[in-house]
Amino acid sequence: MRPRTLIGTLAVAASLAACGPSSDFGTEKDARAMLEKVVAELNRDKVAALAMFNKGEGGFRDRDLYPFCAGSDGIVTVHPTDVGVNIKDRKDKMGKAFGEEMLSVAQEGKFVTVSYMWPRPGGTEPIDKVSFVTKVGDQICGVGYYK
Repeated sequence: MRPRTLIGTLAVAASLAACGPSSDFGTEKDARAMLEKVVAELNRDKVAALAMFNKGEGGFRDRDLYPFCAGSDGIVTVHPTDVGVNIKDRKDKMGKAFGEEMLSVAQEGKFVTVSYMWPRPGGTEPIDKVSFVTKVGDQICGVGYYK
């Protein structure tokens, strides 16, 4: 390796190390920001947005963050694995009916939080999760982060 190339490579590596390791998990701030993007996309073109969310395109799958949506009837329209199920039937391991709570508290133009136990994507053991939820037209949507 030529000296200049080696020095340049070492400088890049040092600057990356100085930034610190990137987090493997999304934060409260990241979840809220993603939900803001969800709202904007739904307002722009609902059909295209729902398809994009389900595919995880456009930055709508980031580490353990993902959007989920359900129609006003409770049928899930967006989720990595549960499209078509009724969110009204969703309960966590402790028996909390978080799906019903999401449907009842979601309001147009406001972000409300719902706490429950849910496994991270790819995991099986439920952990504390907090989801921001809102209503956009006929969709109740949320993005949650894990504590």
